[in-house]
Amino acid sequence: MLGRLGRWLLKAVGLLMMLSVLVVVLFRFVPLPGSMVMLERWAHARMTDQSIDIDYHWRSLDRLSNQAALAVIAAEDQRFPFHHGFDFRQIRRSLKAWWFEDRPLRGASTISQQTARNVFLWTQRSWVRKGLEVWFTGLIELLWPKSRILEVYLNVVEWDRGVFGLQAAARHYYGIDADQLSAARAARLAAVLPDPRHRSPLHPSASVMQHARWIRQQMRQLGGTAYLKELQ
Repeated sequence: MLGRLGRWLLKAVGLLMMLSVLVVVLFRFVPLPGSMVMLERWAHARMTDQSIDIDYHWRSLDRLSNQAALAVIAAEDQRFPFHHGFDFRQIRRSLKAWWFEDRPLRGASTISQQTARNVFLWTQRSWVRKGLEVWFTGLIELLWPKSRILEVYLNVVEWDRGVFGLQAAARHYYGIDADQLSAARAARLAAVLPDPRHRSPLHPSASVMQHARWIRQQMRQLGGTAYLKELQ
């Protein structure tokens, strides 16, 4: 009986893995209809009798501001063009600072990992989610080019309650399209990403403005938008 159950479980896991590969391959070529985070936000609002409008407008990477793409890389993952989904260098630094200097253990989540979480997984942290995050991060790194990973991330990342993606954020905050974002506005948008539902690029706190200035500095140090050629 246990042997039969084990075989069924293995078959079920194998089937789910095959389906996940097919979905990742499909999403390499077609615009995403949404993400798991969007679905979760909508479902939570319905269950708590709240209203929410999901503001989401897919745009290809060539119709998004290069300044915004660079700002997000500068803020979130400067080694994005060079790693394979996991920044082991940053992980080692974080562990070393925690062990030897008694600093808080910081995350080293890459854009690839964040994309995997946003598109395919739920927001509640758990070891199960972490394991699936590793699986989906490996898949998108294997099956998508870096430019596609960045394109998807910029389109699905949450920028305010119900506001998903760069186009929706540009319209929501500045009343312009995403390809019109300046370096300064892009840096402020990137600066709120650690907590986008409680921070605003329109009414930034002192810490958000300081972070935005740091992002601008990093954008210059990376060599400006020419750095995006590393994605090719």
